[in-house]
Amino acid sequence: MDGILRIGIFYDGSHFTYAQNYFYGRKLGWLSFQPFHRLIEDYTRRHYQSFIDCKVVYAAWYQGLFTTTTATEKNLKLDRNRHHDLMHAGIETKFHPMSQSQGEKGIDVAMAIDILQIGMEGIMDVAILVTGDGDFVPLVRALMKRGMTVIVAHFEYEENGRKSFANERLKEACNHVLNINSLEKDKEYKNQFRSLFKEFKGEELQTLMLK
Repeated sequence: MDGILRIGIFYDGSHFTYAQNYFYGRKLGWLSFQPFHRLIEDYTRRHYQSFIDCKVVYAAWYQGLFTTTTATEKNLKLDRNRHHDLMHAGIETKFHPMSQSQGEKGIDVAMAIDILQIGMEGIMDVAILVTGDGDFVPLVRALMKRGMTVIVAHFEYEENGRKSFANERLKEACNHVLNINSLEKDKEYKNQFRSLFKEFKGEELQTLMLK
């Protein structure tokens, strides 16, 4: 089959943000969106060589947002700068109010409903879920029933009190699983892995980073 394979990328914002902080703590640089999208396109292209090309046609970011009454000045500045960073990368932001008592609880449900609705519009052939949350298993199955390929792209690490992984049920449910951290030592991807990170200096990074 010839043609362009259309890719949709859906970010669990907390999962990606924690990874950004982890990699920066290792002094690799700041994990950036545009090179991440190029990596996803290349990875997908290698799995579907019958297509002329693979292209990210849509991307969305889901994360809890502090209200103005509960957020500190730092929280508000971080949210604004992250929003700008996402807009420059062409990623649609889907922020949800943070609960004072339950944090981001319920955001995964809103994220799943939104992704399913977008999937039903027929604008993508492959859905990339950047998450490790097992609550998305029903979403994966629903997307696959509609003929879409589902790939989970996740970060896996445990170091200095930082830990990230993907739920086993989620990995089993998807068509393919991409462990981003494993690419660091992969002969075919290690150079591209290094290209994911941007160097920042001093105050420039502090406007983006959550500690």
